Amino acid sequence: MATQTRESYRKKEEEEQPSKKWSLQDFEIGKPLGKGKFGRVYLAREKKSKYIIALKVIFKEQIEKYHLHNQLQREMEIQSSLRHPNVLRLFGWFHDEERIFLILEYAHRGELYGELRKFGHLPEKQAATYIASLTQALAYCHEKHVIHRDIKPENLLLDFEGRLKIADFGWSVQSRSKRLTMCGTLDYLAPEMVENKAHDYAVDNWTLGVLCYEFLYGVAPFEAENQTNTFRRILKVDLSFPATPRVSAEAKNLISRLLVKDSTKRLSLQKIMEHPWIVKNANPTGICID
Repeated sequence: MATQTRESYRKKEEEEQPSKKWSLQDFEIGKPLGKGKFGRVYLAREKKSKYIIALKVIFKEQIEKYHLHNQLQREMEIQSSLRHPNVLRLFGWFHDEERIFLILEYAHRGELYGELRKFGHLPEKQAATYIASLTQALAYCHEKHVIHRDIKPENLLLDFEGRLKIADFGWSVQSRSKRLTMCGTLDYLAPEMVENKAHDYAVDNWTLGVLCYEFLYGVAPFEAENQTNTFRRILKVDLSFPATPRVSAEAKNLISRLLVKDSTKRLSLQKIMEHPWIVKNANPTGICID
């Protein structure tokens, strides 16, 4: 079926959004795309434009039960304000008595987590392209004073062309000052968060190192049999590289310069983009096709 181009729809949406009042009647609902703790995501099509989107349905009862109203509101405000090729667009939202609906950009190929599970690990060129795309997206977010704080394969989606999209801003915060809240996912927590110390944008840089390792080796670098041991390994930066010829010395160098306990000494986002491994391997278009 014919659909509008992404660019024309976005232009139209940006013009209409301030006055547009969305409702469920504006959409044709298709197959379920996923299920989470607080709701479901469906493939949908906006009737007027024929544009394909993902419709995330969140149950108000669950939001109230877990006292997540402020967190959800912050997530929606942050994500809807961001405009970057590697950040999933939140076009708008609406609600009824029982549910909140988020109108999201549709990422055809789903979670990067699924790709990792399928192949076990990624080739260096693919891993480098994803890390470069993430780095550019995080540089944009940091310029907007947004710290993501929960970058992981489950929160990264791939569009039809294989372009990476940061999709979940549930733990993100917009702040110019350091934060104290411990949040995120166990294997990806930076040492300062494990120690409940104040943290800043550098927690995202740490996570890039964790992800780069996971992309190349198929496991998180500080994975252990329980939470206590994982935390111990993170705090010691107990980092080792399995012997395999498929991971280059340059890749290991990048990871080692990101997984540094002192947050002020981690490689900056600009230096990541200039790193020889990224320059040599990353596709400048950000597109990965199997």
